[in-house]
Amino acid sequence: MFATMIDLHTHSIFSDGELIPAELIRRAVKLGYEALAITDHMDQSNIDFIIPRIIKAVDAIQPYVSMTLLPGAEITHVPPPLIPDIVKEAYKLGAKIVIVHGETIVEPVIEGTNRAAIEAGADIIAHPGLITHDDLLFAKEKAVALEISARKGHSLANGHVARWTSLLDVSTVINTDAHSPSDLITIESAYKILLASGKDKSALEQIFKYSRYLVEKALRR
Repeated sequence: MFATMIDLHTHSIFSDGELIPAELIRRAVKLGYEALAITDHMDQSNIDFIIPRIIKAVDAIQPYVSMTLLPGAEITHVPPPLIPDIVKEAYKLGAKIVIVHGETIVEPVIEGTNRAAIEAGADIIAHPGLITHDDLLFAKEKAVALEISARKGHSLANGHVARWTSLLDVSTVINTDAHSPSDLITIESAYKILLASGKDKSALEQIFKYSRYLVEKALRR
């Protein structure tokens, strides 16, 4: 199994996280992370403000750490018809990883958000909740990954996501959705969360291979 954590969904003070990017990065380094994406919450009001600042921090710090750093975005609570354009804008502004805040069962996310995220070609649907069979198949067709979440609340639907992504062979990743220092996890914790969600032990290596593939894809953008 892989010995290092890849986390493609975290937050800094540029949205509702507690840490500035430099401290978030430092804490991930100390936990032995292989790659980290900073993906703050965004909509039309702040996307052009946040992404350039995350890029500035990442570009300054990357030469001093061995961990791969990726500036990203989490498109959050945007009406589904507007998601394709804002996903395109995020990439145009320089985001390397674009996540859409999926239909978690603990927030009033608009129905149809998961579908719109897939159509928009986002990299990952975060905490997709009780995602439908049709949307699972669509995600597979469009090579959009679904997230197993380490975050309290969002993780309540992990069993549903794990079961159906396994049955339908849909690409899966595990992320922390970290907002505070205590939300970051070790690779050992990631394995336990995946197993507790219902993922078979034999599937764990493939999950981290896909996370690594997303990192490599992001670096080519």
